Amino acid sequence: MAQIGTFIRDENGSYAGTIKTLTLNVKATIKPCDRDNDKAPDYRVTVNGVEFGAGWSRTARETGAEYLSLKLDDPSFTAPVYASLVQADKGEHKLIWSR
Repeated sequence: MAQIGTFIRDENGSYAGTIKTLTLNVKATIKPCDRDNDKAPDYRVTVNGVEFGAGWSRTARETGAEYLSLKLDDPSFTAPVYASLVQADKGEHKLIWSR
């Protein structure tokens, strides 16, 4: 697992932070969205006002901890990136990617 981002949650439930990889270094926001149906995402990920991905609220089976399951995609990617946004220390949230 590799940490590719750090985010802070605000009082409205939105997250703001940075996503960094070997080829990417962008400021991103993760905002709650209205759900039209059960399959619609709970969150939208944007970079510079452009949609970059979607997220779903999840609960870990073993610990009961809440996290966001994210799917990030961009034309420069060979395939979508799947990651988890998990709570860390001091109010931070870590964006963790794994294959």
